[in-house]
Amino acid sequence: MNVNGRHYRTIWTEGEAGNERLFIIDQTALPHAFQTLELSSCGDVCQAIRDMQVRGAGLIGATAAYGVWLAARTAPAGNFAAFMERSFAALRSTRPTAGNLFRALERQARAIAGKAQTEAIPAALAEAQTVAGEDAEACRRIGTFGLELIREIAARKPGKPVEILTHCNAGWLAFVDYGSALSPVYAAFDAGIPVHVWVDETRPRNQGARLTAWELGCHGVPCDIIADNAGGHLMQHGMVDLVLTGADRVTRWGDAANKIGTYLKALAAADNGVPFYVALPSTTLDPALRDGMAEIPIEERSPEEVRFVPGLSAHGPEEVLICPEAASARNWAFDVTPARLITGLITERGISPASEAGIMGLFPEFA
Repeated sequence: MNVNGRHYRTIWTEGEAGNERLFIIDQTALPHAFQTLELSSCGDVCQAIRDMQVRGAGLIGATAAYGVWLAARTAPAGNFAAFMERSFAALRSTRPTAGNLFRALERQARAIAGKAQTEAIPAALAEAQTVAGEDAEACRRIGTFGLELIREIAARKPGKPVEILTHCNAGWLAFVDYGSALSPVYAAFDAGIPVHVWVDETRPRNQGARLTAWELGCHGVPCDIIADNAGGHLMQHGMVDLVLTGADRVTRWGDAANKIGTYLKALAAADNGVPFYVALPSTTLDPALRDGMAEIPIEERSPEEVRFVPGLSAHGPEEVLICPEAASARNWAFDVTPARLITGLITERGISPASEAGIMGLFPEFA
């Protein structure tokens, strides 16, 4: 997508063959500053994922894939296999919920299996570039299928914008390009369909207020930030036509883990007859899991993310304590929306019911 007139992906390489350098957009600096950051080692990649300088299911997967390449390139002589084993373990430990991370690492393990270091380095780079390219293309195709949903709604309310509510950030910042939940929004906007997005602030890290509002603004899409608890009120008053969210892992039964608070939006949508769709590339599907509530690991992050809020003051970026100094907090990063509350899944192969039969109908290779 474009930032200040230049096209960016969220992760990319620069330089001549054999001397490539890896760069990301530092998402912790947004929306107040647009900064890029070079990652030079697997350790840099692990830190960027843990600290959420990169975040979002698709981007985490692509970044981890590049992390394997950097590990292969920086492995000490004579200790390649053991170093790579430790590097894979370190990458796996960074974030437990997003399925794309583990899929990307499985692909890299196959790509370099049995290879010496000199062969593994270009093989790992090629595989990382393939992972990134496929992620962007899958998200572009999600946009084409989701566009038809928005077009159908627009036809029923001529002259008025389609009102879309989203939670967290599932735009191009969460993937390599285009995004999942926001890809249909961009496709509709570019097709001339009037759209307006209600952007949940998404506490505690405020990815909606910080990131979704920023990237929608870059693209010119009309939007308003709302408090997380305002979505149900809007639905009760007929102010939401469609809820679109992303996902970090989806089971073969159609249960979807996404940013904490998504489940509450699905409940409100069901109570008010508002269609609730989850957009995801197939790399987010985990066919080994069935019951999302019982089987999807839910990351618990630092309580300081709840106790402090970052922002911009006259003195620059600051973090402000918003509770009693001695108060404790808990910080679950994700929740699981059961398939019964999901109207459908928007994937790169089309839209399916959130069910095992629906998913396997589009992706028989997972059966």
